[in-house]
Amino acid sequence: MLDVFGPHGAIGIIVFVALIFFIDAVFFPTLPELFFVIGFMYMPSSFTFGISLLVAASIGEILGISLLYGIVDYIRVPERIRKVADKYVNFLMVSDERIFLVNRFAPMIPFAGAFISIIDEWDYKKSMLYIVVGCYLKYGFILLFSGFFFVFFSSDMAQTFTIVMTMAVIIISFILSFYKKKKSGLDV
Repeated sequence: MLDVFGPHGAIGIIVFVALIFFIDAVFFPTLPELFFVIGFMYMPSSFTFGISLLVAASIGEILGISLLYGIVDYIRVPERIRKVADKYVNFLMVSDERIFLVNRFAPMIPFAGAFISIIDEWDYKKSMLYIVVGCYLKYGFILLFSGFFFVFFSSDMAQTFTIVMTMAVIIISFILSFYKKKKSGLDV
């Protein structure tokens, strides 16, 4: 995909990042952290470009989650599935919309749009607020450290540090998710 969007310059990379976050929200996990950093490496010295990537990530995610929310809301999920989803959410440390902040660092809720639609107690706007705040916190942190690496290290070394840091964030997220699920008594 980068080969398709990269030749279009900064705008192509921004659209690429938004599309990755959209796909991650609707279809299947894409490791958006990695693609976000790859996009950032296109123009690491530009503050405006970094902010544009952050906004693109949140827009892609908002659109993807909203589409999935609308689809699930439209098809009317059977009550049996609603009960299973509700039971799952009630096992979690946080069972209201704040779970989306935790979800950034210890992924517990896949396909957030579907869960927002299924769980009757969750408010769409409140859920989206936590999702967007979590997006800006996590990816802002990644941008901050990536920018730091590019300021203080050579370009090649900065790219290596940035990718290693991003992989560490992904691995730590999976470990936290595994630990949380195991602690909650959920199948892992």
